[in-house]
Amino acid sequence: MPDPTSKPPLLSVIVPCYNERSTVAELLRNVRDVPIDKEIIVVDDKSTDGSAGVVAALAAQWPEIRHVFQPVNMGKGAAIRRGIAEAVGDIVIIQDADLEYDPNEYPKLIQPIVDGHADVVFGSRFEGYPRRVMLYWHRLGNNLLTFLSNCTTNLDLTDMETCYKVFRRDVIQSIILKSNRFGIEPEITAKVARRGYRIFEVPISYYGRDYWEGKKINWKDGFSAIWTIFRYGLFDDPSSEPATYKTLRRRGSLKRYNEWIWQRVAPYVGQRVLEVGAGSGTMTKFLYGRELIVATDKETPYIDRLRNAFRRRPGMMVERLDLDRPDGPENDAVDLASYAFDTVLCINVLEHTTDDAAALRRANRLLAPGGRIIIFVPAGKDLFGTLDQGIGHQRRYDKDELVAMLQTAGFEVEEAVYQNRAAKLAWWLNSTVFKRQALPAAQSKIFDHLVPLLKALDGERPKSGLSLIAVGRKSGVDATNAALVGRGSGVGSRGSEIGSALDATDAAPSPTPHPPLPTPVEIP
Repeated sequence: MPDPTSKPPLLSVIVPCYNERSTVAELLRNVRDVPIDKEIIVVDDKSTDGSAGVVAALAAQWPEIRHVFQPVNMGKGAAIRRGIAEAVGDIVIIQDADLEYDPNEYPKLIQPIVDGHADVVFGSRFEGYPRRVMLYWHRLGNNLLTFLSNCTTNLDLTDMETCYKVFRRDVIQSIILKSNRFGIEPEITAKVARRGYRIFEVPISYYGRDYWEGKKINWKDGFSAIWTIFRYGLFDDPSSEPATYKTLRRRGSLKRYNEWIWQRVAPYVGQRVLEVGAGSGTMTKFLYGRELIVATDKETPYIDRLRNAFRRRPGMMVERLDLDRPDGPENDAVDLASYAFDTVLCINVLEHTTDDAAALRRANRLLAPGGRIIIFVPAGKDLFGTLDQGIGHQRRYDKDELVAMLQTAGFEVEEAVYQNRAAKLAWWLNSTVFKRQALPAAQSKIFDHLVPLLKALDGERPKSGLSLIAVGRKSGVDATNAALVGRGSGVGSRGSEIGSALDATDAAPSPTPHPPLPTPVEIP
């Protein structure tokens, strides 16, 4: 076990090992000689040829080797999964226990991640030299599997089956893998592609071996790989994603409905916006162009998706934030408060919190004086049912209740209005009568097409609705002035970072001053 008090190494090298006595010692010497701070995790898959004894002897001499054992022979994929779970380094690389791949290429493989350009790196045997000429049918099989994988993932890899796959540790440990044998390669590829991670390829040398030398993959594994490609490339694996993933993905496809929500809240959105629970970034895109947008979520997969989607967009940042997290120095909200936000946007967030009253109080502390919180929540306590439970709602809200909560949290309520009155019946039927856990995809598409009609039926101010919008203002001076003060002082632990970003804005031609917060208008 690694020492929990010591600094984690830069690199974790995972070496799945099954019956590799003739090569594993030389391989481990080569890995050890690479001048990178690392740990070497050798996962013995119940070898029967004495490999375990060879590794154990080296582990006794070299403290960087951690030798772990599978209870039974489970396959390469299972050994890799075990190694990933054991890893503590910042970066994780997979290394076969033979001599086909050269560990001296670790530096160039990890460089794109170290430089911050990549989340995942594949080493391509077909782009690098020198390489031993491969068996023709083996090469043809590799090309076919890579082609099929690219068709399902929309990547343009040249070598999906490569052993050398490198990851940020938080990336690979956030993905639930299931394959036990060689299907692990296409499964990893499909799941990192579906998450939208930045994937680089780096040319590597390759010194392939023949079957008499111990090569284990065969034609049966090829058919298994094809099945895995289609299984994970074409279909979601819910176990590898947050519980809300399916709902957010479907909601993100409802273009008219999302535009309707935005039209409702846009008049109240300022220039320095904190979006809580941004998820896959559906509403974040509407915010683009403002002075500062900080999109947040508490789930690592969503944070990674947001960072990849909005990277290099001026004025846009992605941070981790959980409004359910208790106050204290470890709370991300402590640092975020230094941004002097004039708007906190909570679309479909409050109903998921454990303590909604405490979440509102924390949101209040994140706002500059005079700033606004914009809340969009499910309405009607009498509508709560299986649909709510299926998508993770803790509760639904009545208008008077939400208004009182905002006031208790320190907000002056400027607006509270229902939305989507006509859809209440459909929700009640699906949730109470049919006991569904999720809306059928066909119904969601029909609903999206009916949005113009639903808007017309709502009229000026519907007396009830499926959703509820509320806007509260934090007491104090105008948030625009607070933002200008914060701009000059650089308060908080992130002051220098904020100042640098704003200096870049100042350097732009024809700078314009902060526009005032919009005057509340009657929402049609």
